[in-house]
Amino acid sequence: MNHLVVLTAALLTAAVAAGPKRGVDVTGKWRVTISTPDREVTGQGALKQAGDKVTGWVGPSENDPIPVDGTINGKHLTLRTHPQEGRTVAFDKCDVDVDGDKMVGTIDTDKGKIEFVRSQ
Repeated sequence: MNHLVVLTAALLTAAVAAGPKRGVDVTGKWRVTISTPDREVTGQGALKQAGDKVTGWVGPSENDPIPVDGTINGKHLTLRTHPQEGRTVAFDKCDVDVDGDKMVGTIDTDKGKIEFVRSQ
């Protein structure tokens, strides 16, 4: 009986020490590909995550960024662009699912596909 109590206490201590599983982290640099029925656009992006909030930029290059922000919920990220006046963007909103160093989803509610691949 004492061995069972000691074993149970040891397992509970290990479980508490391990803590909750860490969610995904999209912080870093990304290669971006957007595919629509009539074209494919490639670019770059950099994201920073603080809790469930994500900020950063996407664009043709680091020298031509469009600000983005969004929210991550589990493995699902929603990003919105914030173009400056006179600028156009490839998407207003994208929804992607995070899987390690890759994120895949749709732009503007299924107007096209978007893929992010970590480039660090």
